[in-house]
Amino acid sequence: MPKLGVAEIRKPQLIEATMEAINAVGLQKANVVMISGYAGVSPAIINHHFGGKDNLLEATMRSVLKQLSDSIRRQLADVPREDVMGRLNAIVRGNFDDTQVDSRVVKTWLAFWTQSMHNDALFRLQRVNEKRLLSYLTYELCRVLPRERARFVAQTVAALIDGIWLRGALTPEGINVRLAQQLINDYIRQQLPAELVGIYDQRVAAAEREQE
Repeated sequence: MPKLGVAEIRKPQLIEATMEAINAVGLQKANVVMISGYAGVSPAIINHHFGGKDNLLEATMRSVLKQLSDSIRRQLADVPREDVMGRLNAIVRGNFDDTQVDSRVVKTWLAFWTQSMHNDALFRLQRVNEKRLLSYLTYELCRVLPRERARFVAQTVAALIDGIWLRGALTPEGINVRLAQQLINDYIRQQLPAELVGIYDQRVAAAEREQE
């Protein structure tokens, strides 16, 4: 097995330290000295590997976005292709995965959204993330709805995911994952053909009986 180089070890360590610092004091106060302290390294290491705080934040968000993408793919992998409603629900679950509602990740997301309005690199990442979510949703919805209607519903579901996530992130109790999924999936049910929803409910009921 090949040995990992210093960079492969240091970079994830520094990304974790960045989230720890943001979680503790917010983005503005999370300077290079503090982040390096959380990582247990010299501040010069951050400049060496990332060239400064802005690039480190970008790398941190790339890591969080990869976690999000991976969680959606994991959820979809467990749902048959013909189960459109189940796959839409899986996309919603992926967006409220444990990795995305962790306190450190939540505060990193909030910092990212704020900074993306002033940082071109972060703005591009936000656009990629937005397009990826819409692509997932639109692909599934186009299988059962006219294209224009599918695009409209996909935009609404994406807005619900972001809005409910943000609202929960800003409350003292944090994000209520179960309620968030219930609200969004209820909207999805209302948009899909009744026979499709009926088939989905029968499949869920059958699966529950098998587990009894």
